[in-house]
Amino acid sequence: MAGRSLFGVSSRIEQPTYEVVDTLDDATEVRRYAPRLAAEARLPGGDGTMARGRAFRILFDYIAGANTGGRKIAMTTPVESGRRSGQRIAMTTPVETAAGPGRGGGGYAMRFFLPASFTLETAPAPTDDRVALVEIPAATVAVRRFTGLRGTPMVDRQKAKLRQTLARAADRWQAQGTPVAWFYDPPMTLPFLRRNEVAVTVAPTPRTTPDAA
Repeated sequence: MAGRSLFGVSSRIEQPTYEVVDTLDDATEVRRYAPRLAAEARLPGGDGTMARGRAFRILFDYIAGANTGGRKIAMTTPVESGRRSGQRIAMTTPVETAAGPGRGGGGYAMRFFLPASFTLETAPAPTDDRVALVEIPAATVAVRRFTGLRGTPMVDRQKAKLRQTLARAADRWQAQGTPVAWFYDPPMTLPFLRRNEVAVTVAPTPRTTPDAA
């Protein structure tokens, strides 16, 4: 861990707790997450490098003090990144919304998960109307882990592999919604040390019973 800390990765950064409920292959598992609170920024357009950089800066400013009271908030992992459809966000109840770029349409969204000590009532409100606080209900999620580069081509390949894995496990799990990417390490981390994941919400495959004779 000393080597990982040297290159920007710290084991002291808070991560959400989860329970592994199934293992699909060497790189993919199904996890159960408790409810969480996140700050979300949404921008119009795709998820290119410029959009990711802008969204990250907007959210970093929020945890650095661009909030009521100018409070600094500890960084947590992972950072969630992905394209969004016209629906505001899958599996999420918007708690605070405001008119701003990308609101109400599709586009690109990024989330910073807030420390577990915060609730909707205690988290400082954003002062930038491009940031919203969202409550994320408990969820069962299929997650594929990978290292290396995390640009759009690599992420898209990993999402395709996740879909293939779920297709082979269709008798157990069905994907719900669109996959997103989770990034755990800062950009200066050496690629082979990075923890990257793609994830999609899943539900158990309904069991069919034979017709009665």
